[in-house]
Amino acid sequence: MAPSRGPEPTRRRTNDAAARPLVLVDGSNVAHSSEGAQGHLANIRLVCDKLREEGYEPLVLVDAALRHQIDNRAEYERMVDAGSIRQAPAGTDADYFILSFARELDASIVSNDRFRDRQKAFPDAANRLIRYMVVKGEVVLERRTGPRHD
Repeated sequence: MAPSRGPEPTRRRTNDAAARPLVLVDGSNVAHSSEGAQGHLANIRLVCDKLREEGYEPLVLVDAALRHQIDNRAEYERMVDAGSIRQAPAGTDADYFILSFARELDASIVSNDRFRDRQKAFPDAANRLIRYMVVKGEVVLERRTGPRHD
């Protein structure tokens, strides 16, 4: 049985009639999905490539601390400067921005974070989540229509 899909993400507002649905990527969560304390830029790239392959337009949001934890800092900084990665202001909680933008844009979120500390302010967060795994350079995305009750 195929995984169920969450809410249809908002289509990017462009002149292109076939615009891709926007999906927010919790970049700090994705970078740290591999073992070890260091974040891996390759994980962010792999997840974004998978999303594009499936017809989505990823928007990567990270917290400011990731720049000190990432394995390829020079490339990370280039991606921030180019706008491929959007960094939350220092001293702020990137989760708040991710959840706020997701609600405002009616977009899904790629993250394994459950956002439990934000549940009161963002009760629909669990319904927006697309969970993922990165194993040996391959990405698997899981979509469901709501939280698991097990």
